[in-house]
Amino acid sequence: MPADHPTILATSGGYRFGTRTRMEFNHLVHHAVELAGVSGHAPRVCLVGTASGDQRWFAAEMDEAARVAGFDLTHLHLFPMPNVEDIEGHLMAQDVVWVNGGSVANLLAVWDVHDLRPVFRRAWEAGVVLSGVSAGSICWYDGGCTDSYGPDLRAVTNGLGLLPYGNGVHYDSEEQRRPTVHRLVGDGTLALTHCTDDGVGIVYHGTDLVEAVTEQPGKGAYVVQRDADGNVTEERIEPRLLG
Repeated sequence: MPADHPTILATSGGYRFGTRTRMEFNHLVHHAVELAGVSGHAPRVCLVGTASGDQRWFAAEMDEAARVAGFDLTHLHLFPMPNVEDIEGHLMAQDVVWVNGGSVANLLAVWDVHDLRPVFRRAWEAGVVLSGVSAGSICWYDGGCTDSYGPDLRAVTNGLGLLPYGNGVHYDSEEQRRPTVHRLVGDGTLALTHCTDDGVGIVYHGTDLVEAVTEQPGKGAYVVQRDADGNVTEERIEPRLLG
């Protein structure tokens, strides 16, 4: 059963160190499954690792995390070629698509090579919950700021545009993030921008921001925009604590 609305959970979190495995899925990944309304079967989650080059060692860590969580996890690999014949059919069969972090600029370029923009839009419209962390958050928006090009953050403005906003990730943990977002909003490179501290996610039904959620107490989400006088303002959204 798909989600009742086209749903995106855009995050700066989702993983934690495990007890018997190196990695486990944290509350944000489990919340993506909850948003999908899964019942009667193990949650079908597809992990997309394009942004980090489909690293097989990381895929193996996620397989272990999925075993602990009770998920039916699959992977969409695009290197060296797609690992499934029918990408759209595979994504449409999922409850959740979770996109991992890495280089959002490279992720978008590779997705374009495989013409995946319309595929993700159709999956979203069909009720497959789209989610992810860092690059896997920015990709759903018009754009954001990224270290894809080097240590000095730059704008990326060719996101999928399912969400008509900018996006800022790791807002509290990387010192360049906040001032770069403010500068890009101030000069008009980014429109109204939604940002998340580490451990925080934002839930959207369609393009409407429904709520912010967090797996870490004390963290926040933020709306950054330019007012009529050209001043950049920042409003904090208090997230609901998961778990």
